[in-house]
Amino acid sequence: MLGAAGLMPLAAAGCGSPETISEDPSELVMWYWNRSASPELLDQASSAIPGTDKHVRADVIGTNFDTKLRTSLAGKAYIPDITYINSNNALYFTNEDLFLDLDELGADAVKSDFYEWKWELGITPKGRFCFFPLDIGPTGFFYRQDVFEDAGLPSSPEDVSAAITTWEDWIALGAELKDSAGSFLVNDAQNIFEGYLNSSPERYFDTDDNALYLEDGSAVRRAWDVTITAIEAGLTAKIPRDRGTDQNAAWSSGRTAGNIGAAWWTQILAESAPDTEGSWRIASQPVRAGNNGGSFAALPHTCKDPEAALAFLTWINSPSNQALAYEDVQLFPSTPDSFTDLSYSGTFFGDQDPLDFFSTAAETVPTSFISAWETMIGGSFTFEIANVETTGKDPDQAWADALSQAERVLTKRGVEV
Repeated sequence: MLGAAGLMPLAAAGCGSPETISEDPSELVMWYWNRSASPELLDQASSAIPGTDKHVRADVIGTNFDTKLRTSLAGKAYIPDITYINSNNALYFTNEDLFLDLDELGADAVKSDFYEWKWELGITPKGRFCFFPLDIGPTGFFYRQDVFEDAGLPSSPEDVSAAITTWEDWIALGAELKDSAGSFLVNDAQNIFEGYLNSSPERYFDTDDNALYLEDGSAVRRAWDVTITAIEAGLTAKIPRDRGTDQNAAWSSGRTAGNIGAAWWTQILAESAPDTEGSWRIASQPVRAGNNGGSFAALPHTCKDPEAALAFLTWINSPSNQALAYEDVQLFPSTPDSFTDLSYSGTFFGDQDPLDFFSTAAETVPTSFISAWETMIGGSFTFEIANVETTGKDPDQAWADALSQAERVLTKRGVEV
């Protein structure tokens, strides 16, 4: 519901409150959430932004980040000079004029430092570059190597990757896994649906708001069909995501032997199933890597010193500083050169290096467009996927219901498809 509310026009007026948070002309206030930036780098910037006479005051926003940011923008009061924004930056496309176009400030001078697809995600439908790239979440297929070995399946990352170059191959491998080991390929069907779309250059809409998902053979429909095939083959454990304890137990026991996950999932997995250290590996997911997660930074139009604020963004997101941020708070870099300064010494994935895997996978992530309207209707499809998986709902009826619900949501907000 926050996603839908987030698309409402920002029209409230301030009531005599100051437009910016700090009246100190040398201080730029930044909003972020815990672990979205390196404390060490923020501490440096609190003294001075390199190359400027300004400094940053970084304020942690603990809960309801988007609500607070949108409230300040709507009320034209207490607006930060710099704000971080999560992977849901498309929520702000309908109000993009409230943010500065960073290309007009010279941001394109560092464009070549970043993965191109991540940079492109920061461009609005009007062609304005309002959202500066921070971290990313390239994806792969995590799997229990010991379970695969016991089932007589390919088990090295190279062999598994070669065996699942298509989604049909991946499903076939999952059927063998279930027959031979009694293990499920993933915990829930949503993991498959999202894994497919997150690796697709086409999603729900194009930049002109044409509803691609309504077309025959659309990426959304193909993702749906692949997911339904996996459900009907009995390859999902049917464990809802809100049942974290059950999910962790499934990964620990080997009942579930896989997951399509992003680079940040390496830490979650190690914390969720610590007793399985050394048993997990990562293979390339079918077709190509996708992206799941990662954040952005933006400058509200009220920023006191846009040039200094951009200097801060380019400094804190330089390849060397992104490497430091990874070591500090595990933010996966969006700058390829960061990996020359990083190394992995853990044993959770045996002798495999997740840094090497995901930095290489990130090179294959396609350029795509995430629409503001997608954030409103995507849940209609995942909801119906869950209905098919857990209640046995007829897939054709579920698809029709997802389309109907999406149409109702869009029509209510004046969007014609």
